Amino acid sequence: MYVVIIGCGRVGSALALSLVEDGHQVGIVDEDRDVLLRVGEDFPAEFVHGVGIDIRALEAIGTDRADAFVAATDGDNTNIVAAQLARERFGVKCVISRVYDPHRARFFREKLKIRTICPTQDTIDLLADAVKKCEVDL
Repeated sequence: MYVVIIGCGRVGSALALSLVEDGHQVGIVDEDRDVLLRVGEDFPAEFVHGVGIDIRALEAIGTDRADAFVAATDGDNTNIVAAQLARERFGVKCVISRVYDPHRARFFREKLKIRTICPTQDTIDLLADAVKKCEVDL
C-alpha cells in the first residue's frame, strides 16, 4: 500500500517508520528539509519539500496513486484542506486528518465525511475515564 503523509513531525515520522516496518511504501511532504533527520538519511521513502496544501507538492509525491493519505501537520486548517484535496482532487479513498479542535473534528467527520483523529478529544475522554476510576477507588 502507498501512503502519503503530510507533516513529518513526531507523529508523522513515527507513523512513516511504522508503516515502512509493516511493508508499506511511504511518501512524505513537509516544509522542513531537516525532518528527514527524524526518520534517518537512508529511510526508504519519497520526500517532497513543500506545503501539504500545494497542488504541485501533492502531485510530486504521487497523491493520485496513494491508497491512503494522512494529514498530520500541527495545523488544523492545513490538515483539513490537504485531506479535502486528497479526496476530492486526487481521488484518494482512505483519507485521515488530525484535528486538534474537538468541535471542528466532529464537523469535518460528520458533515464532510473525513476521518478525523482528535488527540484533544481522546485526551479528554481518557482523563474523564481516569477521574471516574478515582470515584470507584474512593
